[in-house]
Amino acid sequence: MSLEAFNHSEPLTLGVELELQLVNTNDYDLAPYAEDMLRLMKKTPLPGSVVPEMTNSMIEISTGICHSASEVLGQLTPIRDALVKSADKLNIAVVGGGTHPFQQWHERRIYDKPRFRELSELYGYLSKQFTIFGQHVHIGCPDADAALLMLHRMSRYIPHFIALSASSPYVQGQDTAFDSARLNSVFAFPLSGRAPMALTWDDFTTYFNKMTRTGVVKSMKDFYWDIRPKPEFGTIEIRVFDTPLTIERAAALAGYVQSLGAWFLADQPFMPEEDDYLVYTYNRFQACRFGMDAVYVDPATGDHMPLREHILRTMDKIAGHAAVQGASSAMHMLRTEVEAGQNDARWLRQRQSEEQLLAEVSRQAAQRFRGAAA
Repeated sequence: MSLEAFNHSEPLTLGVELELQLVNTNDYDLAPYAEDMLRLMKKTPLPGSVVPEMTNSMIEISTGICHSASEVLGQLTPIRDALVKSADKLNIAVVGGGTHPFQQWHERRIYDKPRFRELSELYGYLSKQFTIFGQHVHIGCPDADAALLMLHRMSRYIPHFIALSASSPYVQGQDTAFDSARLNSVFAFPLSGRAPMALTWDDFTTYFNKMTRTGVVKSMKDFYWDIRPKPEFGTIEIRVFDTPLTIERAAALAGYVQSLGAWFLADQPFMPEEDDYLVYTYNRFQACRFGMDAVYVDPATGDHMPLREHILRTMDKIAGHAAVQGASSAMHMLRTEVEAGQNDARWLRQRQSEEQLLAEVSRQAAQRFRGAAA
């Protein structure tokens, strides 16, 4: 299969996907209600889409094409409200977060869809362990070469995205000591991690053709990279975010991506190079493990600094671009939490320290998702 042409998109437009948990309201364990939810959701006209995911206790919602963080929130809000209404009819709840705190992967069932069955046959138990929940952010790029440049520039900020969105401290009833344990499951898949260093679409096409000749991949969907090009949309897709506990945070994260993208396009602040990736996996691990308390190694200078400090410095640099994109309020929301060292993982741990029972933590997270005070 040949690589499809990179389609046109309006630069800096956004699209957001959120993978969400479906839980029962007895013990707040995952519940296999995806099909029922999809049936009910079809009755309400909504922006974007609502589709199944790998296992039948998951559901994915997506916006349409948006021009700002506020438009992302404007589309996510009616989808969220319809989800909550449908869930109430089924006596279940919808929850954000990158992992369910205590579900057992062996109890999961693969959603009955040809691609999911094919992946289950290929990856075995990893498919059920893929009952994890992420936010994907698409950002429009001027052309194919600009998309690859944008991808590799964004790679320096992967630790920012991980720490800001981290919401998966618990796995199968245990505190993992990670703020984002979800990405450890993603790393188990072949062709995960970073994209290859290619800065022109011709070079990327050569790489893709070599990979398809090996028979290892058939399409772009077979790459589980942290960021990958999406030629059919004319975007790059950033995939490292845990699903936040609220749609407001999800929209703010999209605003941060858009502000970074605007900075890259306007100022061309640096040229990516292969040596950027010498510290990539280390920085990624630090952000997953320690969240806001991580250490960041600057790939250009080798300087070590608190990740929190690097995020705040970056926010200062791009504040003007954020204002032009209408993302100032999104940046303010994130900045306030960075200054406080707060993220969703810390919120979940605080709830657990007060409540002890992880089921109660999930119940409160469900209230938080629906917009109730928590």
